[in-house]
Amino acid sequence: MTKDRALEILNSNQSALRALNHATAILFVDGETVAPVGSAPYRAKTLGELSRMQYELTTDKDAVAALEYLYEIRDTLEPVQKRHISELYRTLDMTRKIPMEESVAFDVLISEASAVWHEAKVNDDFEMFEPYLEKVFAGMIKHAEYFDKEKDPYDVTLDLFERGLTKSKCDSYFTELKNRISPLIKKITSAPQIDDTHIVGLFSIPEQDKISRFCMDLLKIDPKFCTLGETEHPFTANINKYDVRITTHYYENNFLSSLYSVIHEGGHALYELNVADSLVDTCLGSGASMAIHESQSRFYENYIGRSRPFTDLLLGYLKTEFPGRLGDISENDFYRIINKAGPSLIRTEADELTYSMHVMIRYELERMIFDGKITVHDLPKEWNRLYGEYLGVNVPSNKMGVLQDSHWSGGNIGYFPSYSIGSAYGAQYLELMKKEFDPYAAVSAGDLTPINKWLEEKIWRHGCMYDPGDLFASVCGEFNPAVYADYLENKFSTLYNL
Repeated sequence: MTKDRALEILNSNQSALRALNHATAILFVDGETVAPVGSAPYRAKTLGELSRMQYELTTDKDAVAALEYLYEIRDTLEPVQKRHISELYRTLDMTRKIPMEESVAFDVLISEASAVWHEAKVNDDFEMFEPYLEKVFAGMIKHAEYFDKEKDPYDVTLDLFERGLTKSKCDSYFTELKNRISPLIKKITSAPQIDDTHIVGLFSIPEQDKISRFCMDLLKIDPKFCTLGETEHPFTANINKYDVRITTHYYENNFLSSLYSVIHEGGHALYELNVADSLVDTCLGSGASMAIHESQSRFYENYIGRSRPFTDLLLGYLKTEFPGRLGDISENDFYRIINKAGPSLIRTEADELTYSMHVMIRYELERMIFDGKITVHDLPKEWNRLYGEYLGVNVPSNKMGVLQDSHWSGGNIGYFPSYSIGSAYGAQYLELMKKEFDPYAAVSAGDLTPINKWLEEKIWRHGCMYDPGDLFASVCGEFNPAVYADYLENKFSTLYNL
């Protein structure tokens, strides 16, 4: 076999796989947004067949032979080709370790579990979801054993979402964060509280949608390539560079929820929309990892969206578009309301300070299940216990507790630590930005172009060309969680006059 012939075979195979992946992604988005509830079982069958076709294409004899040949001569290839072949080979190696029927069955399970989770959450019925969740956890543990029998199964699972991440690294990170942030949360809980009751119910859902569109425009998200939809649990579907779908959830009494959801998902979208064109038709045309991705969404949501220049800008827009609605609320009051901190129940509604405590609880629960210390049946009780211990809150229902997140229903076990680590990455981005230009002057001017350009140059355009740890190090050097803890301490000590 020649290099040109091998590339021809593999390119044809990858073209077919991209088409199947595209179809699968569209079906997923449809199921999570506008599809009727009763369509879930038939959609699961369709997704099962697509999964079977994807497996067969990935393990096709001729394509595998071509890939193995190219992998052997990878050092003779151009950098993008070499990385593309290396990543495809890694995927093939993992795919071949799971029997096809088990792989297809798990994909069907995920589709079914997602539909059941939606219904279970609405009905506050964990028992309805429990048997599906048991199978999802069991499947993930079994997959980890297929991938590497010598490694701890949860380390293998963490690595699926953030290459190189381990329990040891998570433990070290969360321990430092907990030691620095827990005392601050207690001080804030004892301090005079910020009153946000006068912004409840200010905007109807159609008005909230208008505010969402304003935020997307401010972030410079091109509507030709990115749409906004509604769902139970907001997410971003990065179908390809030219088709990104973000979603939000509107609440009649809480316009800030959808607003910051859109900014968060908008950060994900900007990343996907700005991958280099040269990577689009390769497996490299997406974000490098979950933590790198979350570092973008959390950066825009918090470091930009909750900054004083942004809240001043937002208040000006709201007072202009909806005159009289916000009364005499001052810029300082509005900033404090948006940054109000304190223990709460819902992760996606959590303030910037306490957010990582929510993530840590989920990490500990996943780890306990993988270690055999608890079962899925124990999750509601253990969830409630940890929320009481770490955040001092009582969980009134499973809907507001263990059923609140969609991740486990989708097999995204091991994902949660990425949210917090990504948040911490943002603090180091901000430090570097400030050395090169004034990001908050750009925000005040209502033009985020300098911020977007900086991130495009440093992060976005590279897609999956580098492992996440290497990519972060190329921008910021060594990861230092203390920078994040310092940022939180300085911001919230000032905000609460501590």
